[in-house]
Amino acid sequence: MKKIEVVGVVGAGVMGIGLAQNLAQTGHRVILVDINQEILAKALLEIRKNVRFARLFKRGRASQSNLSPAEVVERIITTTDYTMLSEVDYVVENVTENWEIKREVFLKLDAICRPDVVFSVNTSCISITRVGALTQRADKVIGMHFMNPVPMKDTVEVIRGYHTSTATIARAKEFLAGMGKDGVVVNDSPGFVSNRVLMLTINEAAYLVFEGVSTPEDIDRIFVECFGHTMGPLATADLIGVDTILYSVEMLYEAYSDSKFRPCPLLKKMTDAGLHGRKTGEGFFSYKTSIESATSPAPTKMVTANGAANGKHYGKLPAA
Repeated sequence: MKKIEVVGVVGAGVMGIGLAQNLAQTGHRVILVDINQEILAKALLEIRKNVRFARLFKRGRASQSNLSPAEVVERIITTTDYTMLSEVDYVVENVTENWEIKREVFLKLDAICRPDVVFSVNTSCISITRVGALTQRADKVIGMHFMNPVPMKDTVEVIRGYHTSTATIARAKEFLAGMGKDGVVVNDSPGFVSNRVLMLTINEAAYLVFEGVSTPEDIDRIFVECFGHTMGPLATADLIGVDTILYSVEMLYEAYSDSKFRPCPLLKKMTDAGLHGRKTGEGFFSYKTSIESATSPAPTKMVTANGAANGKHYGKLPAA
C-alpha cells in the first residue's frame, strides 16, 4: 500500500482548517478544497495565525512541529477544483452536517479519486454506512470524528460502517498515527458515542438558559468548578459552532424519533441570528475582543471573564 503523503481535505471551515494545519505540520502535502477562493484565502490566514499560537502553547503532538507559519502554508494547495484530488493518497471530508451536501460531495469524490483511496467522513452524527452506500467503495469508507481544535486533540473517535473492512481500519489508524493521533474504534450508530452523550448535555444546557433556570456563565461554572471540566457545555457549543450543534441535534432527533433529542428553540433562534459562537464572534458568550483563535486553548475562567454575549440573555432569564 502506498505511503500516505498527499491528503485531500474537503471543506475549509473550522475543522478543515485544523486538519490542513495538523497534516502540514506533520509533513504531509495537503490539497484543501472548498466552494470559493475567498473561503480558502481566509483559511490560509487562519492557519498562519493558529500556527503562531500553537508554537506558544505547545499543546497536542502536532504543535511540537518546528515548521514556521510560512512553511506550514507552503505545504497546502487550495482549490475549488475537485479533479485536483485525482492522485491524493487519502481523503478527509469536512463539509457541513447536511446530508444533501455530503451526498453531492461523495458522489464527486468517488468518481475522481483512485479506487484504493480511503474516504474518511469527519462527522459527528451522519451514518457512515449510509455514506458508504453512495460509493463504489463502501469497504473503504470510515468515520473519523475529530475534536476541535484538531491540532491539540490527540485522540479521534473512529467509526466502523457496516461494510468498512479491517484493512480500511488499519489504513485509518496508519493515517492518524502519521498525524500524531490515536483512534478509538466504535460501531456505526447515530451520534456514535461522543455526540450521543454530548449533544444531549449541550441541548439540555441551552434549555436551562431558555427556561430562565440559570445564565450561561453559571451553568458552565458548575461544570468547570464542580465537576472539574476544562470547559462548560455552552462554551463547548460556542467552540463547535451553535449552528453545528443544532444540525447534530436535529439529526439525532430524526434518527431516533425520541423526544429527548428535541432541539431547544434557543439553538434555532441563535442560529438564525448568526450567533454561532467563536467563528462569528458571539454565541452564548462574546469573543469579539478576544485574541484567542479557533485552535487556541480556552481559558479555564473564560465563562466568567467574557460574560454572556455582551450582556444579552436569550431566554426567559430572571432580572439580575
